[in-house]
Amino acid sequence: MSELLVDFITSLDGYASGEGWPGFWGLEGPEYLAWLGEQPEVTYLMGANTYRLMSGFAAGQVPSGQDGFTAEEEASVDELTQASKVVFSSSLEEPLAWANCTLVRDDAVEAVRAMKENSSGLLSTIGSLSLCRSLLKAGLVDRFRVGMFPVITGATGEERIYDGYPDVALEMIEHRTFDGRIQMVEYKPCVLEHPPLAAPA
Repeated sequence: MSELLVDFITSLDGYASGEGWPGFWGLEGPEYLAWLGEQPEVTYLMGANTYRLMSGFAAGQVPSGQDGFTAEEEASVDELTQASKVVFSSSLEEPLAWANCTLVRDDAVEAVRAMKENSSGLLSTIGSLSLCRSLLKAGLVDRFRVGMFPVITGATGEERIYDGYPDVALEMIEHRTFDGRIQMVEYKPCVLEHPPLAAPA
């Protein structure tokens, strides 16, 4: 049976990106980049918006405001291109241009439930905020990992990650600091029917 990891990279205030900020908020360091390169083989899960963004990078489109990719960014995109990827979308058309992608039009929650039951290895989300939210609400997420970068993007932050989430209790199973500034925390999540002081409906 597969494990499902929801994996986010965020500002301290829970944004996935920020207008005018580079990737990783410009704060990636050698320890963090080395750790990224040591990750086990996974199958990545994503929705249509993340597919369009990441496949664009793979095709050479540079993020707004940047002149080009750093060597580390290019390596990261190349590794993602080589990995197995599953894209959940009713709007995209086959064949998908990005290598090693499988398009699934069925309900994402039920498809991921079947993938977990019928395969081995690690499944991991990339971006795809609404997909992650749906999988968490359905109780399918085994591990919830957040890399928090030391910036607050209250004025420029985009893509608030936790809006629309249920209440979730988190049991920490791992934590680490990279380059003296990036906090990585990993939890086992438990979706709550109600907060501790609220009476059941």
